[in-house]
Amino acid sequence: MSSLDILADQYLNYLVFEKGLSEKTIESYSSDLARHLEFLKQKRVKKIADADTPLILKHLIALRNAGLGSKSCARHLITLRGFYRFLVQEKVIKYDPARLIDLPKGGLKLPDVLNVKEVNLLLNMPDTDKPLGKRNAAMLELLYAAGLRVSELVNLNFLDVNLEACFVRVLGKGSKERVVPIGICAKEKIDDYINTARPLLLKNCISRYLFVARAGKPMTRQGFWKLLKQYAQQAGIKKKITPHSLRHSFASHLLEGGADLRAVQVMLGHVDISTTQIYTHIAREHLRQMHEKYHPRG
Repeated sequence: MSSLDILADQYLNYLVFEKGLSEKTIESYSSDLARHLEFLKQKRVKKIADADTPLILKHLIALRNAGLGSKSCARHLITLRGFYRFLVQEKVIKYDPARLIDLPKGGLKLPDVLNVKEVNLLLNMPDTDKPLGKRNAAMLELLYAAGLRVSELVNLNFLDVNLEACFVRVLGKGSKERVVPIGICAKEKIDDYINTARPLLLKNCISRYLFVARAGKPMTRQGFWKLLKQYAQQAGIKKKITPHSLRHSFASHLLEGGADLRAVQVMLGHVDISTTQIYTHIAREHLRQMHEKYHPRG
């Protein structure tokens, strides 16, 4: 495999295990990336760092000239923007050549957001009579309480959680650190896990990670994703659930409750507030439904 193909595979794995995208969506992204890499090879581009904005535009124009419709071209651009953004995030390239190319109006759809009842059902699924159940319960609770990415959750260090002050220190994208408060429910479940379950799971091993698997190693993103799907199925939740669903739910529920958008931006670790604004349509829809339900002339 060429270095370009390897990077494409890494991105598709990220979409599967970090973002939890559907098989059909992954197939579409894979097809788009294959066409783009073929175009780069035709242009004798051997290193992804040599792909620049004009070259990406030439590819999009070539697709249009080949008879691809506007929606398909827009999807290609969405795929490429995600791919190059991922490469910047992984420090493979220094700047994103697709960033300056405008997306079509309409934006991207969010994954399904859980309502509060569904979140409560999900968080109560682990069997807390067992050490693994206590660990899983604490992980689920913290994921929702702090709006973490799954990679941030599984790589969390033991010393990153301050239960006395009720906050967690997170190393996010681009090695940027943020501090996020956690609630009493998360505090209690983490405390119970640390004091009763973690020593049993470690079996005399020493680990810097808060949530441990075998031999004190952290759980993989794939392993946690499988657990989440299992609990969602047990809870009878029909929506497509991924680790990111709880992050989306965290942001949406805060905004529905009247939280300031800037505060949510800080807690999510978004550099640009426009990224956080994708959640506001959910809050607006919630307000519209409340108005219809309770206003005398709604």
